Amino acid sequence: MKRRTLTRHGREGLKNIRRNGWMSFASISAVAIMLFVVGVFGFLIINTNSLIDTIENDVEIRAFFEQDVESSQQENLMEDIEQNASVESVIYRDRDEGLDYFLDSLGSEGAVFENLRDENPLNDALIIQATDPQMTEPLAEEIRSQPEVETVEYGETILSELFTVTNYIRVIGGALVIGLIFTSIFLISNTIKLTIISRKDEIQIMKLVGATNSFVRYPFFIEGMLIGIFGAIIPIAGLTAGYYYLHSFMYDQIPFFTLVDPNPMIWQVSAILLFISVIVGAFGSQMSVRKFLRV
Repeated sequence: MKRRTLTRHGREGLKNIRRNGWMSFASISAVAIMLFVVGVFGFLIINTNSLIDTIENDVEIRAFFEQDVESSQQENLMEDIEQNASVESVIYRDRDEGLDYFLDSLGSEGAVFENLRDENPLNDALIIQATDPQMTEPLAEEIRSQPEVETVEYGETILSELFTVTNYIRVIGGALVIGLIFTSIFLISNTIKLTIISRKDEIQIMKLVGATNSFVRYPFFIEGMLIGIFGAIIPIAGLTAGYYYLHSFMYDQIPFFTLVDPNPMIWQVSAILLFISVIVGAFGSQMSVRKFLRV
């Protein structure tokens, strides 16, 4: 298509939006509202998944050595565990470090147990983290079978329930976002179709005076894209400003619970919303125009 023709179609698309003010406003508003809802739920699901990942990644295995195991045997076992493909990291903690960690975890009440330093009851230990939290249980059972290991702790009583809950949350959250996206596509598409259908007489008159299908179609195609773009700008701007404010507020007021960093998440979500709105706007207008091209 020639540049001059494309420019003309673009001007016609903008003119159509101005000429059909209320219907265009209704279409843009529908796009903006639905995309805003999708964006809010998108941010919510992303941050929920981030929190779940943080919880799962805090799961670790504590393997306590037998009291009579020599340091060379401890080193050999540590090296064997490090070579396991399912292991992310291994940290050695001797019994004195373990006692310090225990007393510090009690805060001011730790002073009551200071007498334990005279006869430390703890064992040397390895703190192990799996590459995939879901591998924690089989990895712990493998380590437990080693003769140098006395006990293994990894919160087995709640671990399976934790993973079950987090998997359900991921599945439900993903299904919710996908459902909202398809609902948005349906509603936006139908709203734009109503805008085009209200001008069916205009399309049929253009056909009767000899206009080609492409001559009729392209201004509506551009109009649909522009409705999508204008409808996406408002929720993207609102979501961006709102999320930056909320992220800063949470960081200042609740520092132990931080939201996902705005960059590059906001730009990625914004690009997805803009893509959806443009594609749906263009597709909805073309599906509606096609009905009235057969004259």
